[in-house]
Amino acid sequence: MYKMIVCDLDETLMNDDGTLSEKNAAAIKAATAKGVHFVPNSGRSYTSFQNDLEKMELRDKANEYSISYNGGLILENKNNRPIAINAMPYEVAKGVFEAGAKNKKAATHVYTQDVLYIYNPVPEDSAYLKNRGVSFQVLDKPDFEQFKDENVMKVIMALPTMDDRKQMRADVEEQVDPSKLAVTYSSDRYVEFNPAGIDKGSASVQLGELLGIKPEEIIAAGDNSNDLPMLKAVGLPVSVANGIDSVKAAAKYVTEADNNHDALAEVINKFVL
Repeated sequence: MYKMIVCDLDETLMNDDGTLSEKNAAAIKAATAKGVHFVPNSGRSYTSFQNDLEKMELRDKANEYSISYNGGLILENKNNRPIAINAMPYEVAKGVFEAGAKNKKAATHVYTQDVLYIYNPVPEDSAYLKNRGVSFQVLDKPDFEQFKDENVMKVIMALPTMDDRKQMRADVEEQVDPSKLAVTYSSDRYVEFNPAGIDKGSASVQLGELLGIKPEEIIAAGDNSNDLPMLKAVGLPVSVANGIDSVKAAAKYVTEADNNHDALAEVINKFVL
């Protein structure tokens, strides 16, 4: 029996317009009524999906959980209480940021524990974030010193093509020891940098251990490369129909529906209810 579902949000659970469907919300409520934990496992901040938790009837609930920043932060939903903080070492985060800030095409995001800051925001990326209820503060200057006493959870760059993103990775790894980084790609727009050893999979297992849930008792659903670590860490890895090829290859089940047609409800109805 599966005891926990960890699920990516954008392009997996959510429609392309950033909304949560009624069928997915109803299936999540039915699963949690059976005692199965439903855990959003997102690259985003927990602050951006509180309204979606409300629709799932999981907002501010004790003994229900969320994972943010690709595993950087695990919260109990009640009072958004941190139970694991996997922040970046300051010098590592600073090096990543400085490499991003040099690129005129890149919108460089700095995710602190509670606030997103963006240096050089670009219109397309800002519109994408707005659609998903993500608020941010603009950094006018590429000055990273202000974050010296903050928990920096991850640093990411929005860039228009995969070639641009791969070049950004190379630029970062010229400045920062690659062994200190976990690097992923997401949403056909981002290259993401977390501290080494921290990803959606490590956080899923970490939360499972805290709850007495084994990896084989966990379902993970995703669509993009930053979801691969959690698919590889659990008992039932699932790709939605619109998942990239490597995600489908890692999955034991690929949904018939895509993210715009209630793919998560399909998973819950097949394996939980």
